[in-house]
Amino acid sequence: MTALAHGIGSRHDLPISPFYAFAGAFTALFVSFLALGLLWSSSRFRGDRSGLALPTGLQRTADAPATRAALRGLGLAAFLALLASLLLAPDDPDRNAGPGAVYVLFWVGLVPASLLLGPVWRLLNPLRTLHRLLHRLPHRVRVPPRGYAPLPARLGQWPAAAGLLGFTWLELAAPDPASTTSLLIALSAYTGAHLALAARFGERWFDDGDAFEAYSALLARLSPLGRRHDGRLVLRNPFHGLDATPERPGLVATVCVLLGSTAYDGFSDHPAWIDTLQTSPLGRTPTATLGLLASVALVATLYCLCAAATRLVGGPHPGPLTAFAHSLVPIALGYLIAHYFSLLVTEGPRTVSMALGTDNGPDPLPPLGSGGLAALQVIAVVTGHVLGVIAAHDRALRLFPPHRAVSGQLPMLALMITYTLGGIGLLLN
Repeated sequence: MTALAHGIGSRHDLPISPFYAFAGAFTALFVSFLALGLLWSSSRFRGDRSGLALPTGLQRTADAPATRAALRGLGLAAFLALLASLLLAPDDPDRNAGPGAVYVLFWVGLVPASLLLGPVWRLLNPLRTLHRLLHRLPHRVRVPPRGYAPLPARLGQWPAAAGLLGFTWLELAAPDPASTTSLLIALSAYTGAHLALAARFGERWFDDGDAFEAYSALLARLSPLGRRHDGRLVLRNPFHGLDATPERPGLVATVCVLLGSTAYDGFSDHPAWIDTLQTSPLGRTPTATLGLLASVALVATLYCLCAAATRLVGGPHPGPLTAFAHSLVPIALGYLIAHYFSLLVTEGPRTVSMALGTDNGPDPLPPLGSGGLAALQVIAVVTGHVLGVIAAHDRALRLFPPHRAVSGQLPMLALMITYTLGGIGLLLN
């Protein structure tokens, strides 16, 4: 069941013309850029200061201690069930629901959950719940009299970026990613490290330090459900939520890990790369690790060059690296949908059936034919980049003088086109 560790989005025989795919993608980006330059002359996104407030009763229910406690209990129960499955069930991904729960229900399922409901992992995170339980034990190691240590501001999301890179390494480069032993070791190490760091810095450590909270929170920026600056639960234009993405250290690294690892996943089953893995004198795992790191580094390097070019063309502006990082989030989302949609809708129900002991039916079939899958993948990639162009355009109008707002975006447009052509190339070649 090696499909658990890879999206069913890396086929190289999709029935769509590469010429039309590339031409359509380029046209969509270029036309959207021109239309924005002509019709969108002032910044319209207001971050966390916008949104239609939901009824007070619904807000009270969502924020009620009982609701929060129930969600924390659900997350902890799922965590314990996963541990039980990994410890007690056979070490066979065709008979053990644990690997599917990690790579499909959790990693991929967190995408639609965060898009629909907001940063749900913050409420479900069992590590937060364990930290609270340990903190309340009568014989716990007590917090120093002066309280928790201050969390260095320069740390930002760098721990989350490192955690995401570690998880994607386990998924895409480790010797046996679906092994229960590998998953137990990774889960134990991750749990122990974060509980120790939370004991030093407090529960606020999880906000940016936990890789999956950062992952869920980034995707939730595009959710129509969000929080206004005054704490009200609101329905909003997803672009407003995206515009409110905090510019903090490590944000660029986090998004580039998402983009780069998904790009590597798309390339990892290409015949040429498989041949490289099999013949490399370094061995499969070191070569795969280098390939994953190179993919992430390439994505990050292109973005950093674009940020530098933007500053040269448009003029100095604050935070040249983080100012446009939020525009990469919809691109990452498009890649995630393109690569993992089929995996979620085919292996997700099978994993649930296996966990319930009812996995007796035939293997699930893909929900779309090859033509439909190809169309979905190309549309997801192109749409993600068009949304990124819109987000970058609105930010440029706020940062640059009016006469430089359009020219200052040219490096970002070049970056979007490069990412788009590369993403479609991974799908079709």
